Amino acid sequence: MVKIAVIDYDMGNLHSACKGLEQAGVTPEVTDSPRDIEKADAVVLPGVGSFDPAVQNLRDRHLVAPIKAAINSGKPFLGICLGLQILMTSSEEGTEPGLGIIPGHVRRFRWEEGITIPHMGWNQLEYTQPQIPLWRGLSSHPYVYFVHSYYVDPVDTSIRAAMVKHGTQQVTAAIARDNLMAVQFHPEKSSENGLAMLSNFVNLLALSRC
Repeated sequence: MVKIAVIDYDMGNLHSACKGLEQAGVTPEVTDSPRDIEKADAVVLPGVGSFDPAVQNLRDRHLVAPIKAAINSGKPFLGICLGLQILMTSSEEGTEPGLGIIPGHVRRFRWEEGITIPHMGWNQLEYTQPQIPLWRGLSSHPYVYFVHSYYVDPVDTSIRAAMVKHGTQQVTAAIARDNLMAVQFHPEKSSENGLAMLSNFVNLLALSRC
């Protein structure tokens, strides 16, 4: 049986993330156990809330090393929303260091006339890595659902997998590097497009076992 670990660190809407994965055909296991993460076939790191409490909760639960080990092992790994941001080195939202898995900074949207902060609602992706498995079967500019005031700014811009425009600001909406994928939007709230992405992620399990 396929085992997907959804990391519980008191910062995520775990019910929504798990419901989306269930619709994609798997039964996820919500856990804060390093051993469960190690034994899982794939790992999902969701997140809603603020940067500093998130990284502190991960450190308090001794989950940083298991997360890094899971990524380094080559198993499929998906970060969602705050679960993307905490992979970075630092954030304008707080003073705690991030996990540093992806060198880069988390920045706040600049206010400009005609936009709202947070960036909330449906918006279209612009692919910068159009061939990654997460986008398989999707249209060229799919609508997905965002709720965020901060966005990631990776040092290595080639890691960006999709961008999104809010006002005049075009920012990173997703990153991808080998088995690691992470998105700023909420696939579990993004209707058919989000479900297709989660299904594509689940389908990676078969490929990773080949």
